[in-house]
Amino acid sequence: MASPEIETLANALARLPGLGPRSARRAVLHLMKKREGALQPLLSALQTVADRLSTCSTCGNVDTSDPCQICRDPRRDAASLCVVEEVSDLWALDRSRLFPGRYHVLGGRLAALEGIRPEDLAIDSLIGRVAAGGIDEVVLAMNATLEGQTTAHYLAERLEKFPVRLTQLAHGLPVGGELDYLDEGTLAQALRARRPVA
Repeated sequence: MASPEIETLANALARLPGLGPRSARRAVLHLMKKREGALQPLLSALQTVADRLSTCSTCGNVDTSDPCQICRDPRRDAASLCVVEEVSDLWALDRSRLFPGRYHVLGGRLAALEGIRPEDLAIDSLIGRVAAGGIDEVVLAMNATLEGQTTAHYLAERLEKFPVRLTQLAHGLPVGGELDYLDEGTLAQALRARRPVA
């Protein structure tokens, strides 16, 4: 039986996404066995992030500085703006290293049943960034859900008065996907977005 302090640590880790109680206990045991090599560096990293954590006032990214590293990077294309629902979406897209521009995090998506309205999201700050000029393209990178597409449609309507090119991520068949395993919505989108064979 572990001490109350160790149980508290295991319970705290178990609340993290992807970790259940058993995985959390294994992680705690590993940290205790590798105290100098794993536990102390983890504690130090957690304390540093806790002390410096902030939300970027420009794009909504979570970082240890404001503005964030992406917004401060002079190599980024300031004329391209990719709009995402959550910080996790920004991180996923940026990990691909395929988008050279900057980002804007909405902080969610429109969801009438959950009571999430336009004023609950960072839409006004997005409109302000576009209205300030210097942006040629806005990429709407919403998730391929009903709420995500509703959000993209709403944003397109709000942005249509500005001289920017509006684009949206492609949706449809994933690479390596088998038709038999895909849902009807994905198949319908793939059929609507079909293109000529070169």
